[in-house]
Amino acid sequence: MLNKSPLIDLQDVHLTLPSLAGPVPILRGMNLQVAAGETLGITGPSGSGKTSLLLVISGLEAASSGRVEIAGQDLRAMNEDGRALFRREHLAIVFQSFHLIPTLTALENVAVPLEFKKRRDATELARYALERVGLSHRLSHYPGQLSGGEQQRVAIARAIAADVPILLADEPTGNLDQETGHAIIDLLFELAAEKNKTLIFVTHDESLAKRCHRRAGVRDGLIVDVKA
Repeated sequence: MLNKSPLIDLQDVHLTLPSLAGPVPILRGMNLQVAAGETLGITGPSGSGKTSLLLVISGLEAASSGRVEIAGQDLRAMNEDGRALFRREHLAIVFQSFHLIPTLTALENVAVPLEFKKRRDATELARYALERVGLSHRLSHYPGQLSGGEQQRVAIARAIAADVPILLADEPTGNLDQETGHAIIDLLFELAAEKNKTLIFVTHDESLAKRCHRRAGVRDGLIVDVKA
């Protein structure tokens, strides 16, 4: 921990989802504290609950029980709209699927969330973020005109432009070639250090996780070890 007051505080968090065969336990009592400005790598086998953990932290999935306190606010006390508003101000998320709007250009995809926040400089911020991920030559291209790696970089630029205190990423370089992937990871760490952002990402790359202040191993819906 970098300080005594965690920015993210999960206590005995359970997530159970319905299925045709009955309720399925996904998270089975997770405890996790992450400080402001800390970088945390989450590792573990497929299906262990890593992505679900990010979904709960972001409020995209409501925990079934336990405490989910982010930036001093209880996400479990909020409804879906409340969590969406909270997310807009506090978190940016990059998932393996890009979630780009196909009818908008790269520049527009990055600028739209900023326009929702009434930022008059939305276009300028979006342009700068795209330049930082190496896409200054693709501003006017639509997602269908971009490669998978380029679409992922647009999604990362969108997260960068949001300028929020918490960045969450689920295998953010999974669709990138090795050289581009390393550059993007370097950029995420650089941003975290520059602006004291909290960076949490899921990865299968142990060497990448070791670059973080701490790394957490997830197995069967539980955090089984945390290492510095």
